[in-house]
Amino acid sequence: MISRPPQKETATRQDLYSGLIRIHILHHASKGEIFGLWMIAELARHGYQLSPGTMYPLLHSLEERGFLLSREQREGKRYRRLYRITTVGRKSLAIAKGKVSELFAELFEGMTEKNRHSN
Repeated sequence: MISRPPQKETATRQDLYSGLIRIHILHHASKGEIFGLWMIAELARHGYQLSPGTMYPLLHSLEERGFLLSREQREGKRYRRLYRITTVGRKSLAIAKGKVSELFAELFEGMTEKNRHSN
């Protein structure tokens, strides 16, 4: 058996949550155009800590896979890249919502509302 050196707890959690973060990005992109720094702040409100060095490659990856489409918008002397969901992204988000709903039901199966908040 090959053992791996222990990773930082935060990095390990980030790996675990990476799919949830992608779903969160697609959700917001389905509501309107988003940009990297706004998305970092939005995810921080939900307890995710992402740096620009993580967020921007993630957005580019979602665009390369066809889930997002971007455009540049000039703001003063700077340009901002805005992202919106594509048809493929919208379909994938709908499937992901079903999977998340199913998982949520299984995770909290048999729990009362009071018990749910204590875990």
